[in-house]
Amino acid sequence: MNTIEAVYKRRAVKNFDANHTLTKDEEQKLLHATIQAPTSFNIQHWRFVILRDPQLRARIRNEFGNDQAQMTDSSLLILFTADVKAWQKSPERYWVNAPKEVSELLVNWMGPFHEGRDWLQRDEAQRSIGIAMQTLMLVAKDMGYESCPMIGFDIDKVAKLIGLPQDHIMGPMVAIGKGIKESWPKPGQLPLEEIVFENTFK
Repeated sequence: MNTIEAVYKRRAVKNFDANHTLTKDEEQKLLHATIQAPTSFNIQHWRFVILRDPQLRARIRNEFGNDQAQMTDSSLLILFTADVKAWQKSPERYWVNAPKEVSELLVNWMGPFHEGRDWLQRDEAQRSIGIAMQTLMLVAKDMGYESCPMIGFDIDKVAKLIGLPQDHIMGPMVAIGKGIKESWPKPGQLPLEEIVFENTFK
């Protein structure tokens, strides 16, 4: 499947084969592809929590997840989080393979760019989560799997349940697995004339 085809065929699927499991190789392929997603300064501040324990998944579904079946029935359930302070944590490791002058330039710029701008740190983390999620879902589609991004859960309670560190933020979950029902028709995209502007809004 080529990229354009995957983009058009990817859907938010709700019904999964609860008996299907991904192989370890498939899971690794998905995750390795996901971390090819770009991040500002190559910080790679996403942190993926694989919700593997069936009891944990059932609890999230029943107590905090609005009884969404894909939370328990999907083959893989990944909670996307991000470390908003990753820019402070040995930032030279993000540029270990770059030429020395490039590495030093960007590592030295990273601190002043983020320092004292909590809103930016959070925004960048969420942007990175979003790009990584889309990468994961398109790769899953290419591999013959369906996906469903989800934010319909109690973020604070799930954060506590997983022991989210203080300097991390929560993002959505993505369920991956074998779909067992045809997707609904796409509800409709807005016309480009309504959402694309040339240079300014004026």
